[in-house]
Amino acid sequence: MPAKIRLRRMGRKKKAHYRVVVADNDSPRDGRFIESIGYYKPLSDPARLVLNLERVDHWLSEGAQPSGTMKSLIAKARKGGDSLVALGETDPEEQKAKRAEILAARRATEEQAAQKAAAAKAAEEEAAEEPAEEEAAEEPAEEEAAE
Repeated sequence: MPAKIRLRRMGRKKKAHYRVVVADNDSPRDGRFIESIGYYKPLSDPARLVLNLERVDHWLSEGAQPSGTMKSLIAKARKGGDSLVALGETDPEEQKAKRAEILAARRATEEQAAQKAAAAKAAEEEAAEEPAEEEAAEEPAEEEAAE
C-alpha cells in the first residue's frame, strides 16, 4: 500500500494546527492514518515544528512520499529551522516567564502614562489657579490706591 507523509488539520476554525502523519494515499486528509510523527503550529510566532526525523527517514526508506508542504518542512527541520520556523518543543515555564515579562512591561508603560496624565492635569489646574490669584492680588492694591 503506498503511503504519504502529510499534514492532518486539527484545531478550530481560523486557529488551525497540524499533525504530521503517515497515511495511506486513499485516506481522506483528516481521516485514518498509520502513524503520527510530529506536529506543526503555523500560527505561533515563530511557527513551531516538532518532527521525529528518525521516523521520517524510516518511512521515506519504506517508500512513503511526502506532500509538497512536508518536503519543505522536512528540509527546514534538517537545516535546523529558519527565521519563520522554530524547531522543538516550547518550554511552558519559559513561555510563562516571557508572558509575565511582557505583562510587567505593559503595566509599567500604563503607569507611566497615568503619571504623565496626572502631572499634566496638575499643571493645568495650577495654571488655571495662578491668574485667579493674580487678579485677587491686584484688587486690594487698587483699593489701597483709591483710598
